[in-house]
Amino acid sequence: MPLLLVPLLIVLGLVALVPIALVQRYRMGTARQRARGWLATINVVGIAVSAVILLGSAALASVWVPSALKYTAGGLAAGCVLGLFGIWLTRWEHAPGSLHYTPNRWLVLGVTLLVTARIVFGVWRAWHTWGASAADRAWFATTGVVDSMAAGAVVLGYYLAYWIGVRSRFRRHAGRRRR
Repeated sequence: MPLLLVPLLIVLGLVALVPIALVQRYRMGTARQRARGWLATINVVGIAVSAVILLGSAALASVWVPSALKYTAGGLAAGCVLGLFGIWLTRWEHAPGSLHYTPNRWLVLGVTLLVTARIVFGVWRAWHTWGASAADRAWFATTGVVDSMAAGAVVLGYYLAYWIGVRSRFRRHAGRRRR
C-alpha cells in the first residue's frame, strides 16, 4: 500500500508546482534581457518545429474532431499577429556592445493567463468526463479539444513571431556594429 502513495505524492507535488511555474514564467517573460543571436535562433527553430507538429496533429485530429485544423491554423495566425504587436511594443535598449529588450507586461500577462485558463479548463473537463456516463463521455471528450488546440497555437504563434523579431533586431544591431 505505501508504494501506491509514491506516484500519488509525485503527481500532487507536480500539481503544486504549476502555479509557481506560471508566476515564474510571467516574471522571466517581463524581465529585461540581453538579446543573443544563438538563443533566438534556437528558439525560432524549436518553436517552428513545435508549430509544425501541432498543425500535423490538428490535421490528424480533423478526422475525428471537425474544424480542428481550421481553428489551429487560425490560432497560429492570430498568435503571429500578436507576436508582431509584441515586438512593436517591446522596449529596446541599444548599447555599443549589446542589445537589451524588455517585453510588454500586458501581452506577457495575457499569454500567461491564456495558458492558465486552458490548464484550468483541461482539469475541469477531465474531472467531469471521469464522472460522466458512457454515452456522455464521447461528447464530453471532444468538447474543448478544438479550443485547446487553438489556444496552444496562439501561444506558439506569439512566441514564433516574437523570437523571429528578436533575432531580426539582433542581426540589425550586430550589422551596425560591424560598420
